[in-house]
Amino acid sequence: MTTMRITAALLALSTLVGGAAACSRKESLDPSTLPENVRADYQVFAQRCSKCHTLARPLNANITDDEQWVLYVNRMRRQPASGISMEDQEVILRFLRYYAADLRRIAAAKHGGAPQPSASASASAAPSAEGGAP
Repeated sequence: MTTMRITAALLALSTLVGGAAACSRKESLDPSTLPENVRADYQVFAQRCSKCHTLARPLNANITDDEQWVLYVNRMRRQPASGISMEDQEVILRFLRYYAADLRRIAAAKHGGAPQPSASASASAAPSAEGGAP
């Protein structure tokens, strides 16, 4: 009987801990918190990427490298049901580059390092669809 109580207590604890961790995950972003020049890009990202999976998947991937995003989105674009065109890929990458720059800025601030270049500057940079796997 004691083993069952311990097992039940551990299960309850793991559920609580797992639930708390899930609460800290981003399921999506509030577009009103984004710079004006990024909002339309986010809408394309949200529309296209949520066709196959939740937005939590890319938002919580913790990818901060722009080239890794190129590979990731290129792979998603090639999925038969994705509906992601080459033009959509460029727009999605523009948003994800902004997002990655923001993650780098937040990480630098937490660790007392020099902030990375402005995320707005990254958002205005022309994305490249090159670099993806064939």
